[in-house]
Amino acid sequence: MSNHGNSTSTSSKKKPYAPLGYIFISGGVLSSLGKGTTTASVSYLLKSRGYRVTIVKCENYLNIDAGLINPIEHGDAFLCEDGTESDMDLGTYERFLGQEMGLHNFVTMGQVYKSVIERERAFGYDGEDVEAVPHVTDEIIDRIKNAGERDNAEIIIIELGGTAGEYQNILYYEASRILDYSNETPVVHVHVSYMPTPSHIGEPKTKPTQLSVKQLNSMAIQPDFIVARAKKPIDERRRERFALFCHVKHDHVIDSPDLETIYGIPMVFADQEFDTKLLAAMDIKKPRKRNMKEWTEYVEKVRGSKEHVSRIGIIGKYFATGDYELRDSYAALLEALNHASVAADTESEIVWINSEQLEKVEDPSTLLKNLDGIIVPIGWGERGVEGKIRGIQYARENKIPYLGLCYGMQLAAVEFARNVVGWKDAHTEEVNPKTKHNVVHIIPEQQRIMENRAYGGTMRLGGWECLLKKDTYTYDIYNNTEHMLDAKRGLISERHRHRYEFNDAFSEEMEKAGLVIAGRSVKESLVEFIELPREEHPFFVATQGHPEYKSRPLDPHPLFVAFMNAAVEQNEK
Repeated sequence: MSNHGNSTSTSSKKKPYAPLGYIFISGGVLSSLGKGTTTASVSYLLKSRGYRVTIVKCENYLNIDAGLINPIEHGDAFLCEDGTESDMDLGTYERFLGQEMGLHNFVTMGQVYKSVIERERAFGYDGEDVEAVPHVTDEIIDRIKNAGERDNAEIIIIELGGTAGEYQNILYYEASRILDYSNETPVVHVHVSYMPTPSHIGEPKTKPTQLSVKQLNSMAIQPDFIVARAKKPIDERRRERFALFCHVKHDHVIDSPDLETIYGIPMVFADQEFDTKLLAAMDIKKPRKRNMKEWTEYVEKVRGSKEHVSRIGIIGKYFATGDYELRDSYAALLEALNHASVAADTESEIVWINSEQLEKVEDPSTLLKNLDGIIVPIGWGERGVEGKIRGIQYARENKIPYLGLCYGMQLAAVEFARNVVGWKDAHTEEVNPKTKHNVVHIIPEQQRIMENRAYGGTMRLGGWECLLKKDTYTYDIYNNTEHMLDAKRGLISERHRHRYEFNDAFSEEMEKAGLVIAGRSVKESLVEFIELPREEHPFFVATQGHPEYKSRPLDPHPLFVAFMNAAVEQNEK
């Protein structure tokens, strides 16, 4: 038979996408109570049973993405492989699922409104009066379905940002109600809520959750499950109160106490057969078997005693929020260190060092002594920059393992230029545009972008290939992981988020002084890795990329593992 038959025959038609179900996960009482880890844990459990899953995060803000949000405001923007600057929860999803997220997994109200308005301006609604319902809610539903289809997911899990009752997110809830009302595909609603225990009473209180569920009911949504977040496991009395006043089945109240590691949450949920109950709620009659062997082994290692202890100093400036310190500003970095610490069999004690304070002290050793490793992570602008440079100098001169990430690589180049080559005015053009030794300067195409004030989503973003030199320490580190290094061509790929780069005009003189350029980008030949020879320093490696965004519990990033191993050796000295 000819191969040139009717292309529209029944056999060649693509079947319409039809998932097994949608799971909406909302939050009540307060923010940052664990919706992201609940979403990731539920998704992991379903994936561990062999179901293809994907996640969509719905954010309330009108920003198009998280790229221009101060990290103190909303935590560390997570950088996806496709260049999307997303909410940090997408990093949690990647770490739990071991699969990449992208723009289609991240929805903001700004994106939604922008698409609706642009469509209206193009006469895409054929003269209708465009309204929140159904046009905005249809746009939300379309994006959820698109994510499922793009990822070929059988089950789509949607995390609704914020808390129930906020006016900013009401259209997301309305979209979930409409999707449920359409009765095309099973829709399950999980409500994560906090159960406080006031110290003067000593008894956990269910009333805040009752009021939160009342907010859902006012939007015509009845949760199928309640995930009770609390310091300790809930008792039978509290479970009965939830069932009675929130109209939820007794065994659909899921316990979620505080744990020493978030990676233990899937095991707590599995013990309560949460995934089995979710599948039943989606009318999936014969659920596939669960396999959590690798995950369980990892969690046991996390909880087990370690042979070593390593003190790691992180020199940054995105710590303070009012009178408190905010760890979320460096969330991906902390997770990468945790993964590597397990691999290196060491407890990692994190020492936060404010770079502005480091500028003021007469002797930097007062803040940096007794450290086994130093990291200078991502950062922007002039504030605290001299403190970071002092920290890098201290690490280089005292032979303390050093890992520079993005700005940490740029400032390592500045420190080397000043204190080894002898160019005392050396600096990054970002801070001192008039210096004669701008060893870090703006990427030319970025200069034009900034002149037009087109800041959003315009940096060098996402995954970029890099060619490593084979006779370098960096190459040896990546060579330990076959899936990250194309050994035949010496290629790796890391995610990037920057406008400034190492200035190649100074590379020859700096290399003569002992700096090793260990890797360059394939496309533009930009410097991606610098290091010091191992005979001069036990571990001094810095990268323009962001390896922290690619580290996962079951697959720790080799750069962080090598750094932690060096910190262990430093501690033993």
